Amino acid sequence: MAASKNYSLAAGILSASLGVVGSALAQSSIGFVSLERILREAPAAQRAQKKLEQEFSQRGQELSKIADQLKKMQGNLEKNAVTMSESERQKREREFGDVNRDFQRRQREFNEDLAQRRKEEFDVVLERANRAVRQIAEAEKLDVVFQNEQVVWASTRIDITDKVIKALEDTRAGK
Repeated sequence: MAASKNYSLAAGILSASLGVVGSALAQSSIGFVSLERILREAPAAQRAQKKLEQEFSQRGQELSKIADQLKKMQGNLEKNAVTMSESERQKREREFGDVNRDFQRRQREFNEDLAQRRKEEFDVVLERANRAVRQIAEAEKLDVVFQNEQVVWASTRIDITDKVIKALEDTRAGK
């Protein structure tokens, strides 16, 4: 009998505490934002992407030309290796190796430079987006904002991504 009263008392306390926690969660306002959409759709992100494309297009074209040259060199070497003298074949293989090493080095530098510049450009966009998220969250009295990439499911009612993109447009226009 005493044990059943203890269980009843414990169940009552548990129910009451769950009710308090549940009502606290019900009063919380949450939102989420899609960082991927911001980096894809926000005008500032699109401008950053175009700037990077312009900045790196010439180097990319140069690398493509060297890659084509390497393919031709390899094709000629494979095609004519049987008819070449040993010294000529070794000379061509050495030239191919030199061009290939240069290509690999330049491609690695290109990728490193592009990654660094992309980080620099998009860090600015992300900083502005974070400021916009903070302003929107304060204006709408949101208690927490999650990134969409970490949310399994959420109602479109709490998606503030469009507002953030609009805020980024407005800050660019000086509004």
